[in-house]
Amino acid sequence: MDTPARGGGDRPATTAPRRAGRREWVGLAVLSLACLLYVMDLTVLHLAVPQLTEDLRPSSTQLLWIIDVYGFMVAGALVTMGTLGDRIGRRRLLLIGAAAFGAVSVLAAFSTTPEMLIVSRALLGIAGATVAPSTLSLIFAMFTDPKQRSLAVGVWISAFSAGSAIGPVLGGLVLEAFWWGAVFLLALPVMGALLVVGPRLLPEYRDPGAGRLDLRSVVMSIVALLAVVGGLKELVQDGVSALSVALVVGGTVVGLAWWRRQRRLTDPMLDVGLFRIRAFRSALLVNFLAIFVMVGYFLFIGQYLQLVLGLSPLQAGLWSVPSAAGFVLGSQLGPRIVARFRASTVVAAGLGAAAAGLGMLTLVGVHDGLAVLVVASVVVSVGMGPVFGLTTEMVVGSAPEEKAGAASGVSETAAELGGALGIAALGSVGAAIYRAGVATGLPAGLPSEAAAAARDTLGGAVSVAGGLPGPTADALLATARESFVSGLQLTSGAAAVVAAAIAVIAAIALRDTVATDGADEPPPVPISDPCSTGS
Repeated sequence: MDTPARGGGDRPATTAPRRAGRREWVGLAVLSLACLLYVMDLTVLHLAVPQLTEDLRPSSTQLLWIIDVYGFMVAGALVTMGTLGDRIGRRRLLLIGAAAFGAVSVLAAFSTTPEMLIVSRALLGIAGATVAPSTLSLIFAMFTDPKQRSLAVGVWISAFSAGSAIGPVLGGLVLEAFWWGAVFLLALPVMGALLVVGPRLLPEYRDPGAGRLDLRSVVMSIVALLAVVGGLKELVQDGVSALSVALVVGGTVVGLAWWRRQRRLTDPMLDVGLFRIRAFRSALLVNFLAIFVMVGYFLFIGQYLQLVLGLSPLQAGLWSVPSAAGFVLGSQLGPRIVARFRASTVVAAGLGAAAAGLGMLTLVGVHDGLAVLVVASVVVSVGMGPVFGLTTEMVVGSAPEEKAGAASGVSETAAELGGALGIAALGSVGAAIYRAGVATGLPAGLPSEAAAAARDTLGGAVSVAGGLPGPTADALLATARESFVSGLQLTSGAAAVVAAAIAVIAAIALRDTVATDGADEPPPVPISDPCSTGS
């Protein structure tokens, strides 16, 4: 029997809350497992980049699209899918999304061209957008007791952290024995289990008062997002051109039209009135920029460990564990520290620590950078952990209770968009620096096709070097690795400056915003759905 939820479907009724029993806790385990897998799928892909590059031979632009189109599509579809879940039922949407995620994962695993993999990743993003909001909405509907809800959300967030830690290791093990596509097949057993036990353990919730879904708004939001991001990628890679300008301007115009449409609609996709709340928009901005920085720099780590230092996928995964553990530690420390210091101070300090860690990455060298990279990554993660948690509380706590669902949708979208833009912007800058360095240092006598592949990506250079005589291969690898490290250093330096600027913004903009420690109040809906950040 469908049970309607009140206040947008994410808050319990005003009657005495019912204590959750065994069924709800087992259901939580299922939802958390889906979340863990979702995050794992994001982290293992970074380790698969070297093998993927050698097999499919994508261009640098195609490689960036392979990595970040997933996040773009998730960001573009999150609000739509959250709204759709209110109409058809959140459990139903979750199960549909799980089935689609499993099916498209097979398509991605056996992709034979970069274009096929990009399309598969885009479809995975749409499927992921159905899963992400449904898990959190169901948890809030299942656990109405404040203390139980606090514990349930904590378990859910821990699954995100565990996915970040397990993903590189499990991905490394898979890549040691199988081809790159096998990392996508990890989704099958988990999504299969969800389809089997979900109908038995998870209740159904839908909002009987939800209005109709505005299809024009759906199309406009996706078009605006992809056009702007695509234009920025073209701008960074190839400079100002008619195409890049047309995409950015066109996407911006469509986005503004979409915004105006939401203000006129009776049942908008997004309640734009939330942005009139100063604390809401300030916390949202800080969270967005923090995710931009953290996800953007992480793109370089897997390639550096494998293609520069020559580590195996498993070794690279194991060296990524300290960073994930640092994020878990930082996330747990945040609520405890904020009990003694202002939330704005804790957020600013965390961003300052992250800026210091990113600055340390500028010291990474071609031959001796492992220790520096590991320490720097841990510092970044420990600093960013409290930032995400505390800005989460701020953004949702500043919204009216009846608009908590809308605030959650905005938060999730901002998180995905921040991560996707971070990959696009920082990844494109790093690629541009790499190409500029390689172009001036290629060994003489390389065939045109080999030279083009080497200039495009570090993976391409490594692949080309495998077919060259020893001295020529060594010269090419030295040039390519030095160019990549230069891109890593300069991009990390830029990210450090951005993080320091965000710290100042946070100290000023969030000074009047309060975050609770969760002892007496139910935890707010996270601004960045851990099931949707890979960041």
